[in-house]
Amino acid sequence: MNTAAYLRRLGLPGLLGAPVSADNLRALHVAHVERVPYEVLEIWLGRPTTVDPVESAERVIRGRGGYCYHLNGAFSELIGALGYDVTRHVGGVQIRGAEPGVTGNHLVLTVRGLPADGNPGGEWLADVGLGDGPHEPIPLVAGSYRQGPFTYGLRPSEVAPGGWRFDHDPSCSFEGMDFDPVPTDMSAFVSMHDHLTTSPTSGFVRVAVVQRRDGSGVDLLRGLELRRVGAVAHTITLDTARDYFAALADVFALPLDDVSAQEKEKLWRKIDDAHRAWLAGEPA
Repeated sequence: MNTAAYLRRLGLPGLLGAPVSADNLRALHVAHVERVPYEVLEIWLGRPTTVDPVESAERVIRGRGGYCYHLNGAFSELIGALGYDVTRHVGGVQIRGAEPGVTGNHLVLTVRGLPADGNPGGEWLADVGLGDGPHEPIPLVAGSYRQGPFTYGLRPSEVAPGGWRFDHDPSCSFEGMDFDPVPTDMSAFVSMHDHLTTSPTSGFVRVAVVQRRDGSGVDLLRGLELRRVGAVAHTITLDTARDYFAALADVFALPLDDVSAQEKEKLWRKIDDAHRAWLAGEPA
């Protein structure tokens, strides 16, 4: 992995060789969620991916994003290369109305050895792969945490002994997330990655989602519906291919420079067809 190129992608070239610190971890986390979108468009483009974190990092360097296995996988490679003590964990995102559980549908990162005010133990939840999740790392200390317009909770998990529970803000897209305290490697996610990228029951296969977090809220694109959630909220529908790809570039920093004109046309047709089916009440 080209660490210098990754830092340039984040707009933080000066952090190459910088001291390991809580402040620098925060800067890396904030830049990542603001500049590297949560997106599942490779699925809709018919481009298979793996959970290999180096492959994911190279995709980020080329200007693309991904979902949790890709984003947190790549981020763990980056901060590990910079000297941070980072650990991967098996997690489970709980959608609204579902039961909590450590299902393996999420890769979680913790970082230790970075004491700071309010976190003398120096352990942090660092998660750049939740889409509309935290803007910056959260101390791995039970409590309530306000970040911009959203309030998060962190507490011991009731389904993962010794693990943690992240309670999401009620205005956001899912209920919460639990994770196991035991370190894991990326092989733990291979089966679920296959399901999420190929199964007709997968939300990623059914809806083309793109998200980007910033300090004042979240931009969320589901199909052709573009929403802003936060201090200011609004929703618009992107009616043309021109508007759709302009939004990807302007709102999500996703110009799709690696996608040909022919591929973009096919992508637009698929997403437009899926949106029309949704409007007609047809099953996705």
